Amino acid sequence: MYAIFEVSGKQEKVEKGSQFLVNRIDKKEGSTTKLGNILFAKDGNSYKVGKPHLKDASVECEVVSHVRSKKVVAFKYRRRKSYHRKVGHRQDQTLLKVKSIKV
Repeated sequence: MYAIFEVSGKQEKVEKGSQFLVNRIDKKEGSTTKLGNILFAKDGNSYKVGKPHLKDASVECEVVSHVRSKKVVAFKYRRRKSYHRKVGHRQDQTLLKVKSIKV
């Protein structure tokens, strides 16, 4: 069984036991959270498609850890103007593990 759902403005395809990264969620490590907005679910040969979301469907996840992504560097430069600027950014993320999918 797998499901496609929307979280943090992105769509994720997950199965039971899989892990994925999302933007930081304010939950402690080891706690569980329910995520809604299920767009599609498939179990064997049967599948369900939401319009746009499935009612009463959710994905239960466990918060594994809080991590930071790789640094993204933005470098601005204007030739002959003695202008250059270097800015870096690291996004805070949460690693989630799928415990169950309920449709």
